[in-house]
Amino acid sequence: MTTIFSSWLPLSTALLVSVVESLPSPKVAQAERLPDLVEDSPGSEHVDPKVKDAMVNFKASKSDPVVAYVSKMVSIPESELPENKRRGVGQLSAEEARELARRKRAEFAQAQKAESGGQEDMTTALNEVSLDDFVSQAEEKQVEVEHLIGFARIYSGTLSVGDSLYVLAPKFSPANPHAAPEPQKVTVTSLYMLMGRNLESLNSVPAGVVFGIGGLEGHILKSGTLCSQLEGAVNLAGVNIVGKPIVRVALEPVNPADLDKMIDGLKLLVQSDPCAEYEQFQSGEHVLLTAGELHLERCLTDLKERFARCEIQAGAPIVPYRETIVRAEEMRPPANKELGRGVVVSVTSSTQVSVTVRARPLPQNVTEFLLKNATSIKQAYSEQHEVEENGNNKDELEDQQAVEVDEEVVKSKALSIDELKKQLQEVLEGGKGREVWKDVIDKIVAFGPRRIGPNLLIDATKEGLFPKVFSGEKVPGDTPEVGEALHASHLCDKVTYAFQLAMSQGPLCHEPVQGVAVVLEDVSVTATEEDASARDRLGRLTGETIKTVQQAIRQGFLDWSPRLMLAMYSCEIQASSESPFSPSPNLENIGN
Repeated sequence: MTTIFSSWLPLSTALLVSVVESLPSPKVAQAERLPDLVEDSPGSEHVDPKVKDAMVNFKASKSDPVVAYVSKMVSIPESELPENKRRGVGQLSAEEARELARRKRAEFAQAQKAESGGQEDMTTALNEVSLDDFVSQAEEKQVEVEHLIGFARIYSGTLSVGDSLYVLAPKFSPANPHAAPEPQKVTVTSLYMLMGRNLESLNSVPAGVVFGIGGLEGHILKSGTLCSQLEGAVNLAGVNIVGKPIVRVALEPVNPADLDKMIDGLKLLVQSDPCAEYEQFQSGEHVLLTAGELHLERCLTDLKERFARCEIQAGAPIVPYRETIVRAEEMRPPANKELGRGVVVSVTSSTQVSVTVRARPLPQNVTEFLLKNATSIKQAYSEQHEVEENGNNKDELEDQQAVEVDEEVVKSKALSIDELKKQLQEVLEGGKGREVWKDVIDKIVAFGPRRIGPNLLIDATKEGLFPKVFSGEKVPGDTPEVGEALHASHLCDKVTYAFQLAMSQGPLCHEPVQGVAVVLEDVSVTATEEDASARDRLGRLTGETIKTVQQAIRQGFLDWSPRLMLAMYSCEIQASSESPFSPSPNLENIGN
């Protein structure tokens, strides 16, 4: 029965016909899927329309831009390459035929010697066996060289052997195509058609073909995009990262002499994996940040075996916390019943500056919105505040440099300033307790920590001393003119910097804060009878103001119910109904 049915409907034929009838052709599939794929790629708004049109419309002429995606690099033994494979007897040259005959005679002599138990005449054996045979056998026993071939799919244009292409790393963005490391240009050395485990040499491949490509060794580590042009190129290997990596681990080589190897390997790992990050702390620690423990294990394996090629020992994984405040029934009475919960009035040690701040929790939907649109907040800040704070504090300048987000990081599509303001206002004024947040959008002074975090600094002073994020105002100069009296406006940047410090290190365990709004209700400077200029007074008050405001924010934070938040790694698992991991039909109404 099996023989009859396999002759009537062979498996290979049935499978091929089913694929042809059920699956769309590359041309049809690209027209349906490519627009969304390009839209989700990093920096999609900067993709050249000519490149996008060629991909969507399946253009395959030599004049159209070439775009191909390399999903992985496959290791192929040198003998398996078509140019190195042994040919049939009818295709051998005279010299190759004679060499083959000598090998056959040698094998026959060894077989005869084995049958006779090694008793044949030594002279006969030496005459029949050539020394070249042993040399050839010794060469065959040597470790064979492996070559890396890219497993790729071409979406537009026609690619030929000898063409030059740009290799785009997973973190490439067309918004800044020349950012370091700048994409390299490679020459295609060979093209292959994949026929099962065999490779067939090709001279060119048109759009829609899955093929193998040589010449990428050392340029693509795991995956990447090939494009014939750099300006306006599309990055198909990019990943839109919603959240930051949550698991971090300190690394060090087993042999201290391999430190440079480990650092170079970490840089290669970060280039190949868009979800991994590498940082070197001031203490000298080399820290790897990953998406989860399984991702960390994979990164460590790649680092040891592929990129660093040395023994590396890792510390225990560390998952950072976040600090926040909530309104709870079990809260103790407010510290200042007259002013209300979270309100703190603080005075500097010299009694010259008085600050009144109010801390209150942000609604959950507002915090989620700020976390999701961190890139838009950073863009709005950089556009509206080109002149940054000009304080002389070294720590402030270091923090300002740390704020600069790497332009290579693959990011989601950023909102414009007007769109960000409009959507944030809707979120603030559209939820529960919206009366408290009415007209707050025009009073936002800063986001924190690092000026892009999910916390708000709000100016509620009567004079409106502080420049606002969405007004385009510049931070005023912090040094008064000669003869000018010291005013509270000269301390604006000091108060803002204190807010950034308080949000970067919470009072519970010095972890970043999220979901907190700090309202500045009053900042006043008391005149003194000192015979000193305003410049001198400002220099002395700078440190006092920063410390006082930071402590006031922490006290207001603790007046609520503080909480520690643990990072959560969410993933989607798809399984068939027969899988033991799939939910039982009887548990549908019980919940997870």
